[in-house]
Amino acid sequence: MGKYKVEVKRSAVKEIESLPDRDIRDIIDRISSLADNPRPHDCRKLSGRPQYRIRRGNYRILYYIDDTLQVVCIVKVGHRKNVYGI
Repeated sequence: MGKYKVEVKRSAVKEIESLPDRDIRDIIDRISSLADNPRPHDCRKLSGRPQYRIRRGNYRILYYIDDTLQVVCIVKVGHRKNVYGI
């Protein structure tokens, strides 16, 4: 599998910055690992949406994958209670 480019939406950057400091590094590491494998073994396809999610403790990272352009776009990062709200 080729190397993917990881893009993070501006709103997701703000969500990451608002998280507790102890969790930010782990979440950033988890996001960067998507460049090598955008579909890790613990990712889940969200039903009714063209998005995937991965977990990091109580936090969820929502993203979509464009295989033709080899881009992973992070759209939302937040606590599991709040991240799925529309």
